[in-house]
Amino acid sequence: MKYLKIPVTPFQQNCSLIWCEATQECVLVDPGGDVPKLIAAIEKEGVKPIAVWLTHGHLDHVGGTMPIAEHYQIPVIGPHEADAYWLDGLPIQSRQFGFPPHEAFRPTQWLKQGDTLTVGKESFAVLHTPGHTPGHVVLFNQQAAIVFVGDVLFEGSVGRTDFPGGNHQQLMNSIKQRLWTLGDQVTVVPGHGPNTTIGAERRTNPFVH
Repeated sequence: MKYLKIPVTPFQQNCSLIWCEATQECVLVDPGGDVPKLIAAIEKEGVKPIAVWLTHGHLDHVGGTMPIAEHYQIPVIGPHEADAYWLDGLPIQSRQFGFPPHEAFRPTQWLKQGDTLTVGKESFAVLHTPGHTPGHVVLFNQQAAIVFVGDVLFEGSVGRTDFPGGNHQQLMNSIKQRLWTLGDQVTVVPGHGPNTTIGAERRTNPFVH
C-alpha cells in the first residue's frame, strides 16, 4: 500500500490518496476541496480512482466529494449514518466557514462498525469512533499497520467536541477502546497536521484521560 497526504482548503485538511501497488487502484479519503490539486495528484501517480471514502461530515473533509465522484464516476462511501445531519447541513456550513456554496448530498453507502473496505488487494477495517461527530469512522489497514483517523486524534491533541453532536466522553471512549487497542506501532494519519503513532499518543497525549 502507498499513500500521499495532500493538504487542502484553508483548514489544511489532509486528504489521503491511497493506492494498491499491485493493481494501481486508488481511493481518496476526505477530499475536502481544491479538486484540481487532487486530480493533478491522481494523474501524476497514474492511479485509477474507484471510490471516495469519508470519515465524517464536516465541510473541510467532504467539500470536494461530489466534484471528484462525478469527474471519475465513482461511489461515495461513508461516513456512518449518524452524520447525515452534517451532510444535509452543508449549505449552512459553507456559509458559516466562508467556503464556496455547497449542496447537500448523501453517500452511495453508509458505513458501520465492523465493515471492511478494499482497494485493490488492500483491506481496511471500519471502526465507528463517535465523539468529534456522532457518525465519525476511522479506517485501519492491519497489514500495513496504519490508521486514517480523520479528526479523532492528532499529534498531541484530540478532536473538538464543541460542535453540534459532539461528545467529549464518547471521544475518550473511542480513542481508548477503538484506537489504543490497535497496537503501539501503528502509524496514525490524522485529518490535520503531522503523522504520529498510537504508542506515542497513548504515552504522551495530554488530552486523553
